[in-house]
Amino acid sequence: MASIPLLIGLRYTRAKRRNHFISFISLTSMLGMMLGVAVLILVLSVMNGFDRELRERILGMVPHLAIKNYQDFTHWPEVADQLSQRPEVIGVAPFVNGQGMLIHDGYNRGALVAGILPEYENQVSIVGQHLEEDVTLDILQPGEYGILLGDLLARFLRVGTGDKVTLLLPEASITPAGVFPRLKRFTVLGTFKVGAELDGNLAYVHLNDMQTLMRMGDNIEGLRLELNDLFQASQLTQTLVNELGYPYRGTNWTQTQGNLFQAIQMEKRMIGLLLMIIVAVAAFNIVSTLVMVVTDKQADIAILRTLGASPGTILRIFMVQGLTIGVIGTLVGVVLGVVLALNVSDLVLWLEGLLGIQFLDANVYFISYLPSELRWEDVRFITLAALLLSLLSTLYPAWRASKIQPAEALRYD
Repeated sequence: MASIPLLIGLRYTRAKRRNHFISFISLTSMLGMMLGVAVLILVLSVMNGFDRELRERILGMVPHLAIKNYQDFTHWPEVADQLSQRPEVIGVAPFVNGQGMLIHDGYNRGALVAGILPEYENQVSIVGQHLEEDVTLDILQPGEYGILLGDLLARFLRVGTGDKVTLLLPEASITPAGVFPRLKRFTVLGTFKVGAELDGNLAYVHLNDMQTLMRMGDNIEGLRLELNDLFQASQLTQTLVNELGYPYRGTNWTQTQGNLFQAIQMEKRMIGLLLMIIVAVAAFNIVSTLVMVVTDKQADIAILRTLGASPGTILRIFMVQGLTIGVIGTLVGVVLGVVLALNVSDLVLWLEGLLGIQFLDANVYFISYLPSELRWEDVRFITLAALLLSLLSTLYPAWRASKIQPAEALRYD
């Protein structure tokens, strides 16, 4: 008996032969649900891909967490060993940063010049993976004053490997001839390209050269930490500072790059909400479809009522019909969206080759391809939301159908 509403509801998914318009409306509602779900999965996957690329490229270059000392930090190896013992930490490296201006042949550009130890830096940075061919961080040797420039920074300065650049620091040197800014010539040893804004304002030199230039002796500015989970950075910063005590202080990526990633998350939520409205519109098209079916099937409803069908049975019949449209549209949309999300990068490359154009120019954007990262929690949320909207859209028409009185419906038939 329980299968009767299911069988009749599935049969009612198609209207009478004389009224193909209702069948067309049902098909349109199903296609709208399918496209809405598929587009929502695809767009969220692409936004996840951009979020991943930004996180890996930018946060692969900037410190997840940095420990600094207000006073002397010449004993940094002992502190680095202590910090590296923590399970949350996967790498520790010393650094000395200096803001300055790089000058070459009349061209100049402000830059952050980072003094590093090559043997430590690979533990906390991805820069070694993005150097030009045949160049490694080990090419930086103490006392040789070599420098590695970001790709965009090298283009701004019109320099290549082997050229000389002058680093001007905003610190004065007092000489018998007067007070002059601190200058030093460096030899360009290579370039790196991570595909982010840092390519235009970051350079690397050996830690010892930076210490000499800034007259720091064996002191360093701080220790950079790479974490297993970068989202623990804020909590871990306070924990480490409390353990180390004064005169240590800590900073983390949320203070320098947090606004960027908050903006990305906000944009993802807003776009997701707007696209969910499209799914909602497609779902509530089911309302108009069922209203028309109820009108078309009034005589059938009256006959079922006279045969003993209860209002609850009539209610379930039309809920089954509406849910059939919603479930089929949602499931087909999920399959289509997942397939597109997994293959959108290759599809865009194929379109670029077919049309002879490039959608993402590496000289303008930080990547030259369309990234995508399918997250199954997004798929589950979209599927459940679409099914819930489909269910809600069936309630009113099905309730109206259950209230039809047999005598009134058959009066004019």
